[in-house]
Amino acid sequence: MSKVTDRNLIVGLDIGTSQVKAVVGEILDDGGISVVGVGTHAARGMDKGGVNDLNLVVQSVQSAINEMELMADCRVSSVFMSISGRHVQCQNENGMVPINNKEVTQEDVDNVIHAARSVPIAAERRLLHVLPQEFTIDVQEGIKNPVGMSGVRMEAEAHIITCADDMAKNLVKCVERCELNDDQLIFSALASSYAVLTDDEKELGVCVVDIGGGTIDIVIYTDGAIRHTAVIPVAGNQITSDIAKIFRTPLSHAEEIKINYACALKDMVSMEESIEVPSVGGRPPRAMSRHTLAEVIEPRYQELFELVHEQIRNSGLEEQIAAGIVLTGGTAKMEGAVEFAEEIFQMPVRVGQPLNIKGLSEYVEDATFATVIGLLQYGKEHWRARQLAQQKASQGIWHRVQSWFKGEF
Repeated sequence: MSKVTDRNLIVGLDIGTSQVKAVVGEILDDGGISVVGVGTHAARGMDKGGVNDLNLVVQSVQSAINEMELMADCRVSSVFMSISGRHVQCQNENGMVPINNKEVTQEDVDNVIHAARSVPIAAERRLLHVLPQEFTIDVQEGIKNPVGMSGVRMEAEAHIITCADDMAKNLVKCVERCELNDDQLIFSALASSYAVLTDDEKELGVCVVDIGGGTIDIVIYTDGAIRHTAVIPVAGNQITSDIAKIFRTPLSHAEEIKINYACALKDMVSMEESIEVPSVGGRPPRAMSRHTLAEVIEPRYQELFELVHEQIRNSGLEEQIAAGIVLTGGTAKMEGAVEFAEEIFQMPVRVGQPLNIKGLSEYVEDATFATVIGLLQYGKEHWRARQLAQQKASQGIWHRVQSWFKGEF
């Protein structure tokens, strides 16, 4: 097997409540990503984005990693990981610094972002992301890239995302027990937005709603920057549980019924269409109308969408989401979900699938892979920034050597 260092490979690992997904992608010369390996495994030991049985999670992660490595014919050493859960919190902060030499340099930008992130954070919390929104130089506002501009004072607005440190440590411990390093922890909805959104949507204003098994993750963009993030600790597993309890069928069969036959709107299902429902305790299976199934599911979807709508209203950004809602995650794929969401939100809704993916695209062009593909996209930007920094460092060394030979030292 080839090592990651032999090729420009990046690994994304999404440890969800229902499934663990591992994907390895190769960075191409044109800047794109080609998926070369995919591994999936049922998640065990996770609940609402958090670890509740470390050993079971380690087993699930190891199985997904092994499948991915076998497909890609490589051995990986580090991963970009997603994190979610009700413990994830956000806040918007600002910072201000004087401009050195009257012209903004990258160092000035780094300093003002550092000033914005200097807000006190509780000892039990971990800083995940500091995401610049816009800059102000003296009286000029709304600047996206201030480098090279003239002024005396610069301010920056930034969106800060934090999480519970213990929750993060538990996830890191899981991959370390699989003999892997964590490159970085990334908020799940942020990762998904990297995979499914276009630049036009981010500029117009858009809300990504990632509906997984245990949590709904939300991120809102306006004017090209993130303004709000949130996590709602209920999601698709509630629907599975309802089906299992009401129709007295095991959870595994309830999940299959949900995936294969469920519809979020009962008016879209014929009264005559029926399905077979397995029973428990060795009892014979029963026939059930799909319309009856939809009658059970529709109130739950309404509850989930109204929780999301309340979160959007509370953010104060509802009127600025001109591009509408992008649904991702397995629960977003259900028949009728888009139509029902448009009724609730009163704005355009689409299902978000990963964009601009090459290689084994047929495996990952699905809403359930939005987060893990977003991790690859995020990792690619991290890799490019690191390469650029190394290039600048080597150029600086070469310049000093040239100066030494010229006698300038």
